[in-house]
Amino acid sequence: MSDTATIPAPRFISRIRLKAPFLVMLAISWLGLMIFVAIFVDLLRPYDITAMDLGARLVSVGAPGHPLGTDELGRDVFSRLLQSIRVSLVIAFCATIISALFGTTLGFLAAQFRGWVEHLVVALADFQAALPFMIMSLAVLAFFGTSIWLLVCLMGFYGWERYARIARGLAISASAQGYAAAVVQLGARPSRVYLRHILPNVASTLIVSMTLTFPEIILMESGLSFLGLGVQPPESSLGNMVGFGREYLTRAPWIMLAPSLVIVLTTLSISLLGDWLRDRLDPTTR
Repeated sequence: MSDTATIPAPRFISRIRLKAPFLVMLAISWLGLMIFVAIFVDLLRPYDITAMDLGARLVSVGAPGHPLGTDELGRDVFSRLLQSIRVSLVIAFCATIISALFGTTLGFLAAQFRGWVEHLVVALADFQAALPFMIMSLAVLAFFGTSIWLLVCLMGFYGWERYARIARGLAISASAQGYAAAVVQLGARPSRVYLRHILPNVASTLIVSMTLTFPEIILMESGLSFLGLGVQPPESSLGNMVGFGREYLTRAPWIMLAPSLVIVLTTLSISLLGDWLRDRLDPTTR
């Protein structure tokens, strides 16, 4: 037998490559790049995002020292784009975590207590699904003012009803199975049953739901910032850049097109990754 036949690593690597299509690998690479930029943006950006040079206003793409040009105040678009990636990803990530924790907790409470608690959670989920979230967000931000943390908390209530419905249904199904009943008979507390036994078995479905909610929150934040009620200057986000760049679309399209392209590629990459994970983690397809 040859040496290559006894080494499992190359076969494992080839299996991974076969399981992940080319587009998914591109999506993972792009998301990895975005995460890298968000972490090391302070080392990567060549200028401060508030540094103005009125003598270099609306410099086109490819100019010396400004690879993506400058905006109407002479600020470097590339530096602002890097900072915007960090801000938008942090908002979307924190909001997705809040939404997942809140919805999953309510779903588990509905599955545990049933009765009026379950009816209340289901009614709240139906109300949330029927609520025009963008209009509500505009009203809240216009009344209480705009801040990043208020925006994160507001976005955190977007889509929680999906997690609540999924967690409730999966928890009820898991509770009817033998392993959950055996743990209960051994005297385990409900919190231990749900956190140590039921949650690990439903986590894959919840993770896929998070990959589907994440790009929606990015688009929601971009829309609010585009309308002027999201991230406020001097801070910058992807939607913020698109909103300010729309006035110069004919004269300096690079101000708006650069963040728009990042939004499209990021949301598309997350959607591709979520669809692939859903297919890989769905037991009915195996």
